[in-house]
Amino acid sequence: MIGIGNDHTGYELKMEIIKYLEEKGIEYKDFGCEKLEASDYPLYAKAVGKAIQNKECDLGILICGTGIGISITANKMKGIRAALCHDCFSAEATRLHNNANILAMGARVVGPGLAVKIVDTFLNTEFSGYERHSRRIQMMEEE
Repeated sequence: MIGIGNDHTGYELKMEIIKYLEEKGIEYKDFGCEKLEASDYPLYAKAVGKAIQNKECDLGILICGTGIGISITANKMKGIRAALCHDCFSAEATRLHNNANILAMGARVVGPGLAVKIVDTFLNTEFSGYERHSRRIQMMEEE
């Protein structure tokens, strides 16, 4: 299950991504927002992050204007590794090397065509499991 969340700036791009998820038969849970009126991205980052922490969702997708604020918020949560990606190479690398569990994007940075390709890459790339990457992830998680 994929958790997806956005602020008002990310609403239209989220709808494009939801279209892709539905076409591919990928289950998702939409944590909002559901409007174009101003909203606060931390609410949606935390909702998706909690769903991953509680194992309600396996992975997440977060969208705000730049992707920066929403990814910073998610990364403050224990066990969350949110990666801000605006290209397919980064989306693939963060899954392979960092086992990122949330993809963050900026709706003012990427268009819908590229965003869908980035989502596809992120969702279809598995963690490599290499010892050096596992060790580094463990180091990230240490307080």
